[in-house]
Amino acid sequence: MSPSSSRTTIYDVADAAGVAISTVSRVLNNSSEVSDTTRQRVRDAIDRLQFQPQRMARSLASKESPGIAVAMPSFTSLFFVEILKGIKDVLREVGDTDLMLCNLGSVDPEASLERFLSRGAVGGLLLTSLPPSTEVRTSLQRMQGPVVLLGAKDPAFDSIWWDDARGARLAVEHLIGLGHTRIALISAHPWSQAAEPRLSGYTAALEAAGIPFDPSLVVRGATLKHAGFSEEAGAEAMAKLMALDNRPTAVFAASDVQAFGAWSYARDNGIRVPREVSIMGYDNLKLSRFLDLTTVDQKMQDTGRRAAERLVARMASSGSGEKLNTEIELELVSRRSTTKAP
Repeated sequence: MSPSSSRTTIYDVADAAGVAISTVSRVLNNSSEVSDTTRQRVRDAIDRLQFQPQRMARSLASKESPGIAVAMPSFTSLFFVEILKGIKDVLREVGDTDLMLCNLGSVDPEASLERFLSRGAVGGLLLTSLPPSTEVRTSLQRMQGPVVLLGAKDPAFDSIWWDDARGARLAVEHLIGLGHTRIALISAHPWSQAAEPRLSGYTAALEAAGIPFDPSLVVRGATLKHAGFSEEAGAEAMAKLMALDNRPTAVFAASDVQAFGAWSYARDNGIRVPREVSIMGYDNLKLSRFLDLTTVDQKMQDTGRRAAERLVARMASSGSGEKLNTEIELELVSRRSTTKAP
């Protein structure tokens, strides 16, 4: 029996053709950026699934949809900028779609989201780095459009997320493997969603290696911007660590930007990296590749793209369907900012 065209989505077509939904969108919009072979494969999938595209490509392009909203703690932090690039890539390929931005901030993100949602309906919402509380979950379920969570998970919504505890453990295990036993952590402020799991991964790696936990080696900067995920906070924290009588031989910064600040402090004070101290980051920002920073790759741009593709697919679907629960695989990227313990 042929699948019902009323329940077939662009996501189904992309899966059947073995392409991204952005490629399906290009075919639907007669773009010249698709090869003849791929175009035919997509058209065959459309015919086979009896897909009727007007609900997605046509409604988004014709402004029948109220538009797509992206809510995240910051639009200037390099981490979130990378995610936003991936989101914009998809929306650019889908067509002329309204994009609304909600800056959640880091102080009271739930209140910021509630204020944004009270202003009117959106066609779909991509919510980043905010695990829904009971109150927020209720507000999201009242929305007329679909919701995709990025960097958090909830069974009520499509969720694409990272295991920060596992990522932090990967980072610290790398430093332990280089012979370091005195390893510091530059953490974020405690209200950051990522602070606790990255601390948990750090302590778990030490415990597994039989290295005693030293609370004096867990520090954060005074700067509150971005919950401490900043170059300034990284430099301030590094100053504290380098002032210790028994300095660490390796520093794990809970974000790349903190690592940039720590490295800057070391350079300005004649401390050689990695000869005297290894520095490890977390994110794999574009700049990290040029600075040769060892880090944990969160694949932010690709993750943003995947989340946006899922949201567009949901907006095209007439049914709810099974919720997506996808963990993004984290990868260690070893570069020249880390070396064997002195």
